[in-house]
Amino acid sequence: MTDIKSISIDEYDYPLPEERIAKYPLAERDASKLLVLKDGKIQDSQFKHIGDFLPPKALLVFNETKVIRARLQFQKATGSHIEIFCLEPEKDYQIAFSSTSPIRWKCLVGNSKRWREGSLQMPLTVNGNEAVMTAERLERNDQYSLIEFSWTPSDIPFATILEAAGEIPLPPYLNRDAEPDDRDRYQTVFAKYDGSVAAPTAGLHFTKPLMEQLQAQGFELDEVTLHVGAGTFRPVATQTIGEHAMHSETVIVRKPLIRNLIQHLNGSIIPVGTTSTRTLESLYWIGMMLHEQGMDSRILHVEQWYPYEEHPTLSTQDSLQKVLDYLELHHMERLEASTSLMIAPGYKIKVITGLITNFHQPKSTLLLLVSALIGDQWKKAYQYALNHDFRFLSYGDSCIFL
Repeated sequence: MTDIKSISIDEYDYPLPEERIAKYPLAERDASKLLVLKDGKIQDSQFKHIGDFLPPKALLVFNETKVIRARLQFQKATGSHIEIFCLEPEKDYQIAFSSTSPIRWKCLVGNSKRWREGSLQMPLTVNGNEAVMTAERLERNDQYSLIEFSWTPSDIPFATILEAAGEIPLPPYLNRDAEPDDRDRYQTVFAKYDGSVAAPTAGLHFTKPLMEQLQAQGFELDEVTLHVGAGTFRPVATQTIGEHAMHSETVIVRKPLIRNLIQHLNGSIIPVGTTSTRTLESLYWIGMMLHEQGMDSRILHVEQWYPYEEHPTLSTQDSLQKVLDYLELHHMERLEASTSLMIAPGYKIKVITGLITNFHQPKSTLLLLVSALIGDQWKKAYQYALNHDFRFLSYGDSCIFL
């Protein structure tokens, strides 16, 4: 593991001109360009033709997380603007969004020095009626502030309050404010469960007709949920990757998917995006934890470097079966866990056989993940994309690595 931790992030840098960053999405989701890398050869196409390049009967796994309007703009009586960026609820996600007043969230606070004490208030219109949202800071530390939100009328669910009060949290590298169109376009067509502060961007290329077409072609579609945190935008700022602390994200996996994965282990399992990849690979390591620590574990969290330590031999099928057995034992229909898994060069892929993804930032953990799957071929693919007018990052074009 020492060798992996000593990898220099400078090896995962590349020149990305500002004009190559897609500031806005295309009018049609599936009209984006598609770079295909298979057996060391590159070709390009349009995303709407992705079914022509997928292995027969492949299982595609989508992340059904939904981007919340996480950015809240308050104004003090003095005129100072305070931005509160909701990261994650203090407690369970599902309870958080159906909760009535009050509720506590872990948040980032912009212009924090202007808010030393007291509460902030924001007048709202909710379903045509007047309401007031109040924010009070209870704690602050290096990572986040703990904010208690309350509102009147107090019986309105927090999800409704956020919908009325918040803005879509576009990635900082877009360097622009959210616009009305972003509410739809910075959300996948299959988004279902509130919780992310960033879209699983590989999924932005899919339309419902395309998904139906893929099913008609014999591909199987299934889903996981990983709530994407703000850490996904944070480039590696340390010289070596061993010094970088991976953020933790909540993952939710239902029993039918695990059975489906086991059935496809001899075929092709293609995650749509790096978030689906992290979820599927984390599943293996959760099975390993249950194998090593016993089936009574109630807090399941994959630590950043856990996969790189010494472990007994455990096949992917046996590991996934462990997770199924755990759910059966505890009479659970879904697994809810968390992961700080860092997938970097040297990581041994356990579950997936390919990847549909976008083009990622230089010196990012997402680029490390791509390299773990295809090695130094990422350089060849990215250079091709730069030479052939591909659009980069969240609203940009896509690639499939097989």
